[in-house]
Amino acid sequence: MKAIPCAIPDVILFEPRVFGDDRGFFFESYNQRQFEAAIGRPVTFVQDNHSRSVRNVLRGLHYQIKQPQGKLVRVIMGEAFDVAVDIRKSSPTFGKWVGEILSAENKKQMWIPEGFAHGFVVLSEHAEFIYKTTDYWAPEHERCIAWDDKALAIDWHISGKPLLSAKDAQGMALNAAEVYD
Repeated sequence: MKAIPCAIPDVILFEPRVFGDDRGFFFESYNQRQFEAAIGRPVTFVQDNHSRSVRNVLRGLHYQIKQPQGKLVRVIMGEAFDVAVDIRKSSPTFGKWVGEILSAENKKQMWIPEGFAHGFVVLSEHAEFIYKTTDYWAPEHERCIAWDDKALAIDWHISGKPLLSAKDAQGMALNAAEVYD
């Protein structure tokens, strides 16, 4: 598995070695030793999540102000544009974002560490998205930054308005949101 630091080096893209032939393919989707070597610390994943969404559904930008979650994310069907926003005030990349296209075809995964807001938009007819988290979902601590915050200026790779949940439609601007120190 190849680990590629993104423009924000704490966010890492993982590209597996895929072995394929006329029968199909095989790849190792997770190896704890390699993962921890790439991110430079031990991690325990406690929860796996799986979602299915249709084209132009945008989920995010989510984070938990307490019980922050690191996430290892991938798309197993379809294609999505995945985004991580650094919301650590003390970070030199505070308020910056990185995004990658994740798909069933490219089999890439993205590590989004604690201290980041996370979101994605579906680019294909539908997509299934799975991710591991380092802490449990805590709805009382969940927060949402507006997907269209002008200060972030995220290029979501879609035209028009995305399909949002009521919660995501209420996202706050980064400058008004609770963030990490």
